[in-house]
Amino acid sequence: MIGEGFAAVLAAAQEGSETAFTVLWRDANPALLRYLKVIAPDVAEDVAADTWLQVLRGLPRFRGTEENWRAWLFTIARSRTIDERRRRTRRPTVPLDEMGAGEGPTAPDTAEIALANLRTERAIALIRTLPSLQAEVIMLRVVGGLDNQAVAELIGRSPGAVRVAAHRGLRRLAAMLAKAGVTL
Repeated sequence: MIGEGFAAVLAAAQEGSETAFTVLWRDANPALLRYLKVIAPDVAEDVAADTWLQVLRGLPRFRGTEENWRAWLFTIARSRTIDERRRRTRRPTVPLDEMGAGEGPTAPDTAEIALANLRTERAIALIRTLPSLQAEVIMLRVVGGLDNQAVAELIGRSPGAVRVAAHRGLRRLAAMLAKAGVTL
């Protein structure tokens, strides 16, 4: 406990004095860590660090005695512990040495993703060269996954006009690809 000089140390820390904050930290951190090692043994130091970050953010607004200060500090620590438990529940982890074969995370090949993105960009660029109605209909039908009726309602045309625009647009795309030497 700091004792009689607490108010002066607190005021200096609130004004930004690193020395004063160090006094607060050195006084309270050992007790804080002991507390956290009981309620959150696996993450005590991480929670303590989060607690002190929160203290730094709220320190200018804190008002009270040394007893209030300690209660505030431990309240923050308890809240950070609860937050950490919730986070770990939502995102459980398993040490790598405990994972069996085939249990690890898998990701698609980066090269395949890059090629697919390039193909998508090229396809969209090609569709952009179509007349606007044809391009919009093809995007809504193919990319949006909408049926003719939904597209017709969306763009204010008849279902027949949508079918014709889609047919003409796809035929035009096929011709452009054939001219470029691309076969489907």
